[in-house]
This record gives sequence, structure tokens and C-alpha cells, in this order.
Amino acid sequence: MQTVIEAGERFIFHCKFEKGLSIKTIQSYSSDIKQFIEFLKKNNYSISIELIEKNILKDYLQSISERKPKTIKRKIATLKALFNFLEFEDEVLINPFRKMRIQIKESKTLPKVLNITEVHKIFKAMYKEKEQLSTLDQYAYKAIVRDVAIIELLFATGIRVSELCHLKVKNIDKLYGSILVQGKGDKERRIQICNKESVISLKEYYNLFKVIIERTGYFFINRINKPLSDQSVRYMIRKYSILARIEKEITPHTFRHTFATLLLEEGVDIIYIQQLLGHSSIMTTQIYTHVNQLKQKQILQSKHPRKKFNLMAVV
Repeated sequence: MQTVIEAGERFIFHCKFEKGLSIKTIQSYSSDIKQFIEFLKKNNYSISIELIEKNILKDYLQSISERKPKTIKRKIATLKALFNFLEFEDEVLINPFRKMRIQIKESKTLPKVLNITEVHKIFKAMYKEKEQLSTLDQYAYKAIVRDVAIIELLFATGIRVSELCHLKVKNIDKLYGSILVQGKGDKERRIQICNKESVISLKEYYNLFKVIIERTGYFFINRINKPLSDQSVRYMIRKYSILARIEKEITPHTFRHTFATLLLEEGVDIIYIQQLLGHSSIMTTQIYTHVNQLKQKQILQSKHPRKKFNLMAVV
């Protein structure tokens, strides 16, 4: 009898080499299947794939019920994908998920964004820090040149932090007028960089790290000449948000949300924003159609039709 361990290994092989899914997706699938196996062993359930039935899955769902809805949905989706694969390969007679109706409500929270004043504060704090480190030979100066290039690029393009960290030097044109981004599902999109300061920051960074960048192939590198990690970018952004005295919790994704929201407030069509962000569905992009409270007040104060007449209403 095939075990969940063996079935999981075959499924991961299928996802990696036949479906060509991203490394991050493969890692998530592997982690979720491993956790399910640990649950089975801990609760003395058989790890035979043929003996997994809906009551076991219900118990597993209950065991992870305290986690965030988004996490629960992902873990259940992983197991569904596993059993759908086994069913398609005729390796299970009955897919236990066929007899289950699982509804996990995920609260719809608006993305955290920065207003233009807060963005300006971060940039001001960052460039001030750069001015104070004037010795080119110091690594601290080189590091802040890199930090400036990163934050400029995040705000200029709205790319994901994973896309930024995996950006290859070959995917930036010679004049840094655009970047070729490898997005989710290995989908490529080209984004223009039209801000002069952003282009200057990228060129300055490249000139300081050119030899190492060309050797590694990755555009953004860390202190030990390895590709920069997502976590490193998070720490760096937190550093500058503290320097700027911004109390909001700011992450690399905050710049992505801010990029989209501010463009939308400037009247940019949501279809263009969808393409810039690399969303496969317009439904994903529509979360940005919210109007923040400050902008809402400005709109109602200046655009409301009641302003066209000043007489008090007569009863």
C-alpha cells in the first residue's frame, strides 16, 4: 500500500518537473504535506494513502483551525491538489475531498498603504543617511547606495520583494530604462522605469558593485556577495521607516500596495495597474479600488454636487 510520504514525493516530482511550478510553490506544498504526515503520526492514524478518509481530513482541519484563514485555505488546497493528482493517476479509488464541502471565510482587509507624505519622509530619511556617509571606500556607503536603489525600484515599479531579490542583471537594459520581471508562475512582464532619480540610483549602485554583480548574475547582492534575501529587504525597510519616524508597520509589500493605490488615485486605469503588478485576474487588482480616508474627504469636499448650490434646503 502506498504511503502519504511516497504519494507526496510523486506529487512534488509532478509539480516540479511536469507542471514547472515555482520553487516557492514547491516549498509550500512540501511543507504542507510534511505537516499533514506529522498530524497523522501524532494522532496514530495510518499513513497509507488508501486509508485517508474524510473524517481524518475533518480532524486535521480542526487541528489547524486556530491558524489564519489564508494559511488554512492554502494547506487544504495543497491536500486537495495531492488527492486530485492521485485520482487522475488512478492511484486512489475514492477522493475523500469529493464528499466534503469546506468553506473558509477570509476577512477582507484593505491593504496597508502609505500616503505621499509618508513616502516622502522615508525617501528624505534615506537620502539624508546617504549624505552623511561620504567615504566611498566604506562598505556602509556602498550598502546605503544599494538600499536607495532597492527602495527607489520598489516604489517605481511596484514589484514583489521576491521578484526584486531574483532580478538578474541581464534583465535590466543598459540604460536602465526598463526591467524584465519574472513573476508568479514564471510569467514575464516588462516594466518601464521613467523616474530620473530611480535610474540614477540604479546606475550608481551598479557602478559600485559591477564586478560582483556580473559574476553572480543577480542584480542585488548582500554583504557576502550572495543574492539578497526577502528578509534582508524587510529589515532594511524597517530601518528607514524608523528613521523617518513612521509608526505604521511597513513591509516591502506596502510599497507595492502604495504604488497601485497612488496610481489609481491619479486616475490610471485599473487594467494598466493590473498589467504593472502582474496580476493574472483583474479581481485581484480590484482590492485597490478602495479610496483612503484622506482622499475620500478631499473628493467629497471638492467634487460633491451639493457645492453647486449654496441655499439651505427649504422644507
